[in-house]
Amino acid sequence: MRILVVEDDPLLMDGLRVGLALAGATVDAASTRADAEAALATSSFDAVVLDRMLPDGSGLDLLKGLRAKGDHTPILLLTALDETADRVDGLDAGADDYLGKPFDLHELSARIRAIARRGAGRAASTIAWGDLVIDPATLTATRAGKPLPLSRREFAVLSTLMERRGAIASRTEIEDRLYGWQEEIESNAVEVHVHHLRAKLGRETIETVRGLGYRMAG
Repeated sequence: MRILVVEDDPLLMDGLRVGLALAGATVDAASTRADAEAALATSSFDAVVLDRMLPDGSGLDLLKGLRAKGDHTPILLLTALDETADRVDGLDAGADDYLGKPFDLHELSARIRAIARRGAGRAASTIAWGDLVIDPATLTATRAGKPLPLSRREFAVLSTLMERRGAIASRTEIEDRLYGWQEEIESNAVEVHVHHLRAKLGRETIETVRGLGYRMAG
């Protein structure tokens, strides 16, 4: 899962980046409304965590602008403005969820997974492909009920493919799920992770579509 966090407090931002990364997310950060708008105009995200009070404007106005343009990216408002009227305003402006500060990181992670799941049109917390099941909440996978050991990035590649339900995921799409803006992308990283997954799942599980990318087979 790739998440954009829009927060101007550097200490809180660092904590969010570390905590959400440990929960399996690739996290990009923006500290101003302008940076957030630029990020959303050039990249796609599974979810956005948005502060209401930014140094160059209102996060609520950013949210309203996105919804007015038809942008349906799942957005959670994370803010110190947590009175009932504030929450109502945020939700009516188009937020998918609202969480006040201070907050519990585990709850935040669960809420992000929930809005991302709904945004992708899924109801179940797990994702299945035949007898292969992954759980984004615990970063675990099973095959025919037996645990399947995966690295963090192997899990990210597999979840990207399974979420597409047999549709093709391009190399660029997979890289976007693996690496944030400030991380160096190894030239053959996707191929290496797919190779490792095939060794664990069977070569027939993941299909290469020449010139386009990869998809779950079957």
